[in-house]
Amino acid sequence: MPTPAAVDTNGGGGTPGTATPATPAAPTATRRRRGGRAWLGALPLLVFFAIGFGLPAVAIAIGAFTTSSDAPGGGGHFTMANLSDSLQGAYLTALLGSVKLSALTALIGTAIGLPLAQAVATSRFKFVRETVLAGSGVLANFGGVPLAFMFVATLGNAGEVTTSLGLKDYGWSLYTFNGLAVVYLYFLIPLMILTITPALEGLRVQWREAAYNNGATVFQYWRHVALPVLLPSLLGGYVLLFGASFAAYATAEAMVGSSIPLISMQIGDALSGNVLVGQGNLALALGLDMIVVACLVMAIYLPLQRRSAKWLSS
Repeated sequence: MPTPAAVDTNGGGGTPGTATPATPAAPTATRRRRGGRAWLGALPLLVFFAIGFGLPAVAIAIGAFTTSSDAPGGGGHFTMANLSDSLQGAYLTALLGSVKLSALTALIGTAIGLPLAQAVATSRFKFVRETVLAGSGVLANFGGVPLAFMFVATLGNAGEVTTSLGLKDYGWSLYTFNGLAVVYLYFLIPLMILTITPALEGLRVQWREAAYNNGATVFQYWRHVALPVLLPSLLGGYVLLFGASFAAYATAEAMVGSSIPLISMQIGDALSGNVLVGQGNLALALGLDMIVVACLVMAIYLPLQRRSAKWLSS
């Protein structure tokens, strides 16, 4: 049935009592065409993702389950040896070492980044907030050989800070597991600040005021109100930091080489030909192990982000 006409009762403009036709709703077909055009905007990104990530992932998966060209029986044959070898001996030790390093640095980065982000979010000075966030954006993407050189020059065995404070007398060495963890925190803490600051800004002032009006202390407010709301964001930030540390390669390669067992170092050695005859595709199997861990990380991170957004937008 046609939409009833609206009657002009304002007494101005048109003739009193005359009906003004209502604006018809947009047809469903038009809305569908607009939705189809909206997908065209994302098409370049989807193509880039398919070429830059999809094709390499498929190639890695195929190579991980096939023999290499230098194998005794020839290349291209299906095998599980690559995958089984990647989960044994030194390769398993490297995988566990990467998981241990990533878990530890992500935990420390989360614990330090949360109070720093809270100070930024509650700062009354806009300049301080913008400066810290801009600096965090730069430092979160600062890594590789420049980062390794900076720490070697400052905290290395002959570094300025090491010699000035006599850190070697206390057993300090940058080229150890703990030293590498300190270097990773240089870019993980700023990354945590960028990740958790929007969630902290989403905390309602009314929640804090209501808690204080009911006699709650600052600790009780954080224990019973703020932290439960921020928990999905904190866990999501931890998982994101874990993934960033797990995938780091250039910094560790330039600073410690293969002295610390990491799966990224093992992949680099395998790609450079430092493997036994017939195990040329072992690097692809190690890469597949990393892809599986990264997929598990994203599978945890995305639901947590959606849950956090739901809480903070309500």
